[in-house]
Amino acid sequence: MTEYPLRHHRPARLTRARALPPWTLVAAGVLAGGLLGGAYGELKPPVYTATSYVVAVPTEGSDTASALGFAQAYGRVATQLAVLGDAQRQAGVPVETLRADVRTATSPDAPMVAVSATSGRPAEAAGMADAVARSLTRHANATKSRTHVELMEFSRALPPTAPSSASAGLTALVGASAGGLLGGLALLVRPRRRSPEPARAATVPAPALAADARGQL
Repeated sequence: MTEYPLRHHRPARLTRARALPPWTLVAAGVLAGGLLGGAYGELKPPVYTATSYVVAVPTEGSDTASALGFAQAYGRVATQLAVLGDAQRQAGVPVETLRADVRTATSPDAPMVAVSATSGRPAEAAGMADAVARSLTRHANATKSRTHVELMEFSRALPPTAPSSASAGLTALVGASAGGLLGGLALLVRPRRRSPEPARAATVPAPALAADARGQL
């Protein structure tokens, strides 16, 4: 008996045709991340940053190296409760706000302390930075007879004219990059699709020869 295979290719071809190309995961991640990042940048309120500067000056019996060392120390204590407690009255905000929104920075080369404050209002940001800088100056100069270093105001903070927070374009770019990265990771960790096994060939009996039919009669 001869068998004739009947192969079925059509369903497998349709499945492959319906499958999306792998790069669509990355494209979808970039698009979704860009849209979410842009929406975040548009909806988030702007934030403004103002900075005030104070400088440590050596007095009689001291030198520049000592002033530099004390400037580093003053930068660390500027956000302590004793300094912020005195600054809150002039700044017009609670201590908790000053503690959350005021930062200091020092330089290893110059005896200077930068006091930066952030707020949703430019004038308030400048007032917070100046208040903390003045309070730090008073606390530091209360002991200048022992430290032989005087802290002086170098530059007052000015109300910023532009927000320091990221723009909608930048947040959209960051979101698109993050979305593309997540799409690429999803593409790498997704389970690999196994190639479909070939369908078993259906067999049908071959037509009996007339001679064999007569021989069996």
